[in-house]
Amino acid sequence: MSEQTVPAGRMSRRRLLAAGAGVAGSAVIWAAGGLAGTAVAATPRSAVEPRPTRWTRATSANGWPILGEVPRWRIEGSDVDVPVQDAAAPLLLYVGRRFHYEIDELRAGEVRGHTTNRVVVAEYESNYLSGSAIAIRPKAYPAGVRGGLFPQELAVVRDILADLEGVVGWGGDEDLAKESHFHIATGPDDPALNRVTDKMQYWNTTPGKGAGAAEL
Repeated sequence: MSEQTVPAGRMSRRRLLAAGAGVAGSAVIWAAGGLAGTAVAATPRSAVEPRPTRWTRATSANGWPILGEVPRWRIEGSDVDVPVQDAAAPLLLYVGRRFHYEIDELRAGEVRGHTTNRVVVAEYESNYLSGSAIAIRPKAYPAGVRGGLFPQELAVVRDILADLEGVVGWGGDEDLAKESHFHIATGPDDPALNRVTDKMQYWNTTPGKGAGAAEL
């Protein structure tokens, strides 16, 4: 299903803008469906412009070793597989799972992970090289653009980040914004990584915890 055929009530702000405006950065004001007539401004550009460079280090920006290959993992509840390394998988899959359940249904090909392409536009993009980062709908939320999420979607993202206690960082908080991007923000030996991973695994095996368990 193309993004243009998704019912408007399920579109993210960025997708709605892209489908309706057709021109990024235009000054169109929307009265968005599903927001009770709330008017929102066009998506602004980030203060920093993307500048592609080649990453030459042996580790990614977060200190994880760069890998040539990593396993693929299924995001629970979806048909989406994403390549990330073992130690990063529990937390990054948690991000994907909650996006799928609480923001919008993910479809095959919409989540990217590990890559061997060393061209990056920001240091945090090097984290894909170590399999410690994912991008959810990178075409809808590209580097250099911020404000692509509706307020309720942004609230979900903030709640996800709070659950992960700073061990996962979000591209929307970077100087060069990329709201599709999430990465492990600690080094691989940081005790916080193991502590939060253990918490996520406990939630996964405990009724009433984790993605899809929110009160209605």
